[in-house]
Amino acid sequence: MSRTNNSSSTNDLVSLDRMAPALAAALGDDRWLGVGAQLISGGKSNLTFILACDAGELVLRRPPTGDLLPSAHDMAREARVQRALSGSGVPVAEVVLSDDGALLGVPCYVMRKVTGHVVRSTLPPGYANSASAREAMAWAFVDTLVAIHSVDAVMVGLGDFGRAEGFMERQVRRWGAQWESSRTEEVAEMTELGRRLAARVPAPQPGAVVHGDYRIDNVIFDAQDVGRVRAVLDWELSTLGDPLADLGMLMLFWREAGEPPIELIPGVTHLSGFPSRAGVVERYAAASDLDLSALRFYEAFAHYKFAVIAQGVAARSRTGAMAGQSFGDLDGQVRQLAASGLTRI
Repeated sequence: MSRTNNSSSTNDLVSLDRMAPALAAALGDDRWLGVGAQLISGGKSNLTFILACDAGELVLRRPPTGDLLPSAHDMAREARVQRALSGSGVPVAEVVLSDDGALLGVPCYVMRKVTGHVVRSTLPPGYANSASAREAMAWAFVDTLVAIHSVDAVMVGLGDFGRAEGFMERQVRRWGAQWESSRTEEVAEMTELGRRLAARVPAPQPGAVVHGDYRIDNVIFDAQDVGRVRAVLDWELSTLGDPLADLGMLMLFWREAGEPPIELIPGVTHLSGFPSRAGVVERYAAASDLDLSALRFYEAFAHYKFAVIAQGVAARSRTGAMAGQSFGDLDGQVRQLAASGLTRI
C-alpha cells in the first residue's frame, strides 16, 4: 500500500515531482511514479526518508537544510562506499540511485530498505531477551567492525577513498576546525582536549576502511537471528584511516550499567547480559591483531569528535535545518563530553 507524504515540507525536501520519475526509470517500474515519502525520526546529521509505493519501500538519504559544515554530509561518499562493499563480506544496503544535486538541489542517494531491527534505546519486545542472545548480538556487532577493517580497499575499488598516512593528525585538525566553525561560546574543556590530542597522537596503525560512526543504532540486526547483522548504515564519515578511531568511538557508544546516558547516543548495552567494554576490546583484539596499547587516546578523540558533532546538531536544530526535530540540551552535553575525554589523556 502506498504511503502518502507527511506534509508539504516533506515534499519540498524530497521533491517527489522529480524523484518519482527518476526512481521509475532507475528501477524500470512505473509504480514508483506514485511514490510517497515519510521522514524517519532519529537522524542527527543527515535526513532519512522512507519512499513507499505499491512496488515496495526504499530509503532516501539527503543532507539537512541550511549551511553545512565543510566535508560533512557527503552523500556521494556514502553511496560510493556502499556500492564498493557490496559482496565484500560487509553487509550493506543496495544503492539503486545516486544524484549529484539535479533532483533535490543537493546530493542524495536511494537504497533498498533492509528488513530487521534497528536497536536504539530499547530492545524490540521478545528480542534478545537472554544473556546468551545479547552476547550473540554484541559479538556479531564487533565482528562486523573487524570485517570492515579487514576489507582490501584496493580490491574493492576504494584505494583512493582516503589517505591513511597521517590520518589521526588530520582528524584532530579537521574536527578542531569544525569546532571553531560551529561553536557558539568558548568551552575551556574543548580547548584543552584539542591541545592534548594534537600533542599526543600515537604511532599509526595499518590503514583500513573506517566507518567513522560505528555504533549499535547504525546497523540492522536480523529479526530472527540475533547473531547476524544484515546491514551497516550511515557511512557519511567513512574513509581510509586508522581503524582504532572506530574502536575508540565504539568505546564511547558502549555504555555500561550505572553510567549516565549521553544525548544523541541511544543504546542498550548497559542492560544485563551485554558484555563490558573490556569484553568488547578483548573480542576485537583477538580477531584483528592490532596494537591496542594507545586505545585511551582514541577514546579521548572519540569524546572530542562527538562533542563537535553534538555542537553541529545543536546549531542546525536552532536554525530549523533538522526538519523540526529537537535533541535536548546539547550545549551542556558538549562540555560533559569534553570533560570526560580529558580523563582519558
